[in-house]
Amino acid sequence: MYMQLNYRTQNGNMFIASTAVLMAEVVKLIASLYLSIRSEASLPAGIMSVYVHVWKNKVDTLKVSLPAFIYLIQNNLLYVSASNLDAATYQVTYQLKILTTAMFAVLMLGRSLHKLQWVALVLLCIGVALVQLAATTVAVVGSVEQNKLLGVGAAIGACFCSGFAGIYFEKILKGSDVSIWMRNVQLSLASMPLGLLTCLATDWTEIKNKGFFFGYDAYVWYLVVLNATGGLLVAMVVKYADNILKNFATSLAIVLSMLVSIMFLGFSINFQYIVGTVFVIGSIFLYSYQPPKKPTVATIPPDDTGFNSGLKHLKRN
Repeated sequence: MYMQLNYRTQNGNMFIASTAVLMAEVVKLIASLYLSIRSEASLPAGIMSVYVHVWKNKVDTLKVSLPAFIYLIQNNLLYVSASNLDAATYQVTYQLKILTTAMFAVLMLGRSLHKLQWVALVLLCIGVALVQLAATTVAVVGSVEQNKLLGVGAAIGACFCSGFAGIYFEKILKGSDVSIWMRNVQLSLASMPLGLLTCLATDWTEIKNKGFFFGYDAYVWYLVVLNATGGLLVAMVVKYADNILKNFATSLAIVLSMLVSIMFLGFSINFQYIVGTVFVIGSIFLYSYQPPKKPTVATIPPDDTGFNSGLKHLKRN
């Protein structure tokens, strides 16, 4: 699963983001292979299990590769959106992925959500948007021409890609007895060629001139491992919970990250952040609320003579 890493190294050199995304997939593949093999009785049994699930069951592997391809489309749509929208509009529009995830959960998994849960999801969208806007700085576009309609359309398309790919992967994880680690092996093997193509298509000139690992230091490798670990944790959340709860967890993490930035990095708290935080926390409680069920009254059907048989029994006694 692709994530853009926008951090600067300690010596001021900016590493090539596409290479870091690819290396995160490599680290995730190594970790998943290790955990898959370790879960078997012996090393030969683990290697045979990987061979059977990845190579012999090619159709199953191809099924898992679909989310990787969709995430690639999503990333390209996000690039188009970010290039044609200001930061505020981009942040707000992309939060619609919370609603598209819920929509696909209903359509593909048959999940039912009551009205209060839909209200909670809308509040979550608004809350996350407000929190992220609180940290967004207004940038001057200058002479760069932007197509607002194209930007909004690309952002909405990315939201649908995110929702579909997440729910599809959840259905694969929960729809078979294949281990979560083996699924991550399959997903990483599908993601790595796409990641390599992205490197060649977008950053080949820079990679050729500077080198694949330009700007890498201990901190960058820490970010790569952190990104890979995050991908494994997301798969675990999807496997044992669901994508909607993952969105709630991610949103709460955004709020907490902003809070840490306020406490330790000198960011100033504002009214927008407070309102957004209240919306996010309130949506969590609202989503988990289960309205009381209406009591059902049992009725006794009338008998052939039109009298209630239970009443006749009482009358006889």
